[in-house]
Amino acid sequence: MPTDPEQACFEAGIKFGSLYHQFAGTPVSPDSADSLAQAMEEAIENQPYCESVTVEIREEELEAAIAEGTADYTEFTGRFAEIEITVDYEGAEAVARMEMDDGYPLMRLASVE
Repeated sequence: MPTDPEQACFEAGIKFGSLYHQFAGTPVSPDSADSLAQAMEEAIENQPYCESVTVEIREEELEAAIAEGTADYTEFTGRFAEIEITVDYEGAEAVARMEMDDGYPLMRLASVE
């Protein structure tokens, strides 16, 4: 059987997989970025053991991508956000983050207590 900290880490991974794949490809613009971030946070916080989700849109990156295209929006990808998810499983807390790492939106475990 997995330990409670191992289960907390597993749950954090499930939350990230759900968040990323649920919202990847969503049309986003500077005007809709805040509401998309809020929708992402609220949707994932509904899941079991999820204590909190913070989504920060990387506005400069978003605006640059839109400027390169022909529309006034683009599709959401991980390069446009920094995300933190905190999971509490039976008192074991796992914090996971998605941040850009050498041009790639990398999800990683930040801490387990």
